[in-house]
Amino acid sequence: MAALLPSQSPEYEDLITHLKDRIRQARVRSALAVNRELVLLYWYIGREILQRQTEQGWGSKVIDRIAQDLRQAFPEMKGFSPRNLHYMRAFAETYTDESILQQVVANLPWGHNVRLMEAVKDPEARLWYAQQAIAHGWSRNILMTQIDQQLYGQKQSSAITNFERTLPDVQSDLARDLVKNSYTFDFLAIAADAQERDVQKALVDHIRDFLLELGVGFAFVGSQYHLEVGGEDFYIDLLFYHLKLRCFVVIDLKMGDFQPEFSGKMNFYVSAVDDLLRHGDDRPTIGMILCRSKNKAIAEYALRDLQKPIGISTHRTDKELPDPLKPELPSVERLEQELSNVDLRTNQAGDRNNV
Repeated sequence: MAALLPSQSPEYEDLITHLKDRIRQARVRSALAVNRELVLLYWYIGREILQRQTEQGWGSKVIDRIAQDLRQAFPEMKGFSPRNLHYMRAFAETYTDESILQQVVANLPWGHNVRLMEAVKDPEARLWYAQQAIAHGWSRNILMTQIDQQLYGQKQSSAITNFERTLPDVQSDLARDLVKNSYTFDFLAIAADAQERDVQKALVDHIRDFLLELGVGFAFVGSQYHLEVGGEDFYIDLLFYHLKLRCFVVIDLKMGDFQPEFSGKMNFYVSAVDDLLRHGDDRPTIGMILCRSKNKAIAEYALRDLQKPIGISTHRTDKELPDPLKPELPSVERLEQELSNVDLRTNQAGDRNNV
């Protein structure tokens, strides 16, 4: 009888199952450790702001200045918006007992803590909900549902059954939130991601300079331009105002191939800029998505039923873009060349660094 291949044996299946479990556990432990450091950092920043305002009489405007300076120093981190700094200050004001902070609150993602501060004003109830979220692995949405249903008022003596486990179950909603939390990724600045962010920043800087040097009416408004929509923070890669077209131009740069969801995000950005920034005399905002590569068929389907003027990468169609746009914006060939130039310079720099 021929010997079984390892992959066909029960022992092999047991090994793979065991390894998968260990990997999931390690991922959650790592995410939990990073999250803990991030929450403690936010508390520290909030405490420093609170103390300076109390002791030195600084007004609320100082938070805008701090946000500007921190975002300039750490552009890869999205957590330093003025709104989030206000949350940090409130966080430090809410949790003056460092033992509660260390033992409970720091084990929850930042988004959970923000929602708890906003929704639950009673300290005892807020701590109870925090403990419940950790013990049962509640996602943020589940946490808010339990608060809305006033679970604290119906609490049972057996409610907390496994809080002594400092790590949530690897299959829990909370664990999944921790692993994919964008704030923790920004905080970590893992080397590979940091390198990609460097490339992204080089691309943003180059396209910005290229459009300004063309001299065809682009006025630079900002990079990583901050918008607050529905109480959440969003960042536009590049925002211009075109003086001849009399409209805002939103540019979103993507490192990889075009994906259909990119057009939905751009449609959101264009709508938000129209509502939040556009003056009554301005023309409708234009969106441009610049990708490394494109699939014409996918791009055309993605734009087919959108009503906003949006162009994808180097692919533009007459139906989506207004006629005045053509002579005022750079040609397809120019944009393709500029994207290729950034690629070449990035690759050459990488080669030199590897020598």
